[in-house]
Amino acid sequence: MTRTEEITQRLLALHPKKLDLSLDRLRRLLATMGNPERNLPPVIHVAGTNGKGSTISFMRSILEAAGKKVHVYTSPHLCRFHERFRLAGKLVSSERLNASMERIEKINAGETITFFEITTAVAFDLFTQVDADYVLLETGLGGRLDSTNVVPNPLGCVITPISIDHVQFLGDTVDKIAFEKAGILKPGAKAVFARQPSDALAVLEEQAAKHGIVPFVGGQDFDGYPERDRFVYQDTNGLEDLPQPHLKGHHQFENATTAIAALKHFGADISSEDIANGIQNAVWPARMQPLPGLLEDMLVEGSELWLDGGHNVAGAQVLAQGLGDLNDKKSRPLTLVLGILANKDVKGYLQSFKGLARSIITIPVPEDDLTTNAGSAPSDVAEIAVREGFAATAAPNLEAALELVPRDEPQRVVICGSLYLAGDVLMQNKTPPE
Repeated sequence: MTRTEEITQRLLALHPKKLDLSLDRLRRLLATMGNPERNLPPVIHVAGTNGKGSTISFMRSILEAAGKKVHVYTSPHLCRFHERFRLAGKLVSSERLNASMERIEKINAGETITFFEITTAVAFDLFTQVDADYVLLETGLGGRLDSTNVVPNPLGCVITPISIDHVQFLGDTVDKIAFEKAGILKPGAKAVFARQPSDALAVLEEQAAKHGIVPFVGGQDFDGYPERDRFVYQDTNGLEDLPQPHLKGHHQFENATTAIAALKHFGADISSEDIANGIQNAVWPARMQPLPGLLEDMLVEGSELWLDGGHNVAGAQVLAQGLGDLNDKKSRPLTLVLGILANKDVKGYLQSFKGLARSIITIPVPEDDLTTNAGSAPSDVAEIAVREGFAATAAPNLEAALELVPRDEPQRVVICGSLYLAGDVLMQNKTPPE
């Protein structure tokens, strides 16, 4: 066990017996630390159900193409805890991370606190140690009561597409979830909303108005779309003719569009060249990611292996659309290797792939100390898939699943359903994020 892992184990032990979403515990800790959240570079705060990480990756890449130094806080990590903290463009070093975690552990003095709350305090501490031009801050759960929402005066707030997820905490309708996401809006901050369902947009606009904010809204004030082999972005101030985004899938045009709109609306000093370079160089692992290497070599020659960590119905829909686009360009039999948490809508997830996937092989989600929910049993998921009309079977692990993939012709195989599974896959493939 590494020193970082030893520290995280001690911090996990501080978690309250019953989770209640509140900002009081973190505010107490931050006050004892001297309120580092009040001394950050300009903050762009990002909430939403899907696309948060990809949108942040586009913003970071564009800003860095413009020569800016950018701090980033995202969650969860895929392979290493360090991935949650990027300081001025680089993942935090073990030495700096461990020192911050142990210092804050001592300041907290054994008080009850959730792991994400103390992790957020670590992020703010780290961000005050290194100079930067911007902080890109991703919410962990919801918005209104999310730990990141203690930042008092963000430069701007971005809300990516909203759909149903985490109903036990955020509500069981889109408008209830939108209300929670809108909780990051602050008086004096600007706001950009990605294209939204009408009921979500109505709630977001109502909450923005209460803060005196006139939001910049996708589909109304700005838009972006593929055109031939290019990407066109346009807003009320003009048009950008750009190369297509590096990240795969039609949904990445939407995420890139939101990222460009946010940086422009928030007044970032970026050029058309910076935008073009940024969207071509953005990296966000486990989002419709091609996965050449050790695992792909287990398949019949000429096959493709892909990895996607989308874990809700909306994530499945954008993955299915991306796979449909691939199939239009080059048809291949599709097999899903699916591992999914027990609190997810398995039936809803699978429905997106009807008529697209030839077979489904279900596997366990690896256990992790930071995983708050257990994985669904592969046999249970396979049974649901069969009831939905798929040819499905359960396998004990990833290697066994890949051995079950048909070998009669080149295949297209997608490992999907969970970010926790995706992280384990990247480690097995020896291609962790850098």
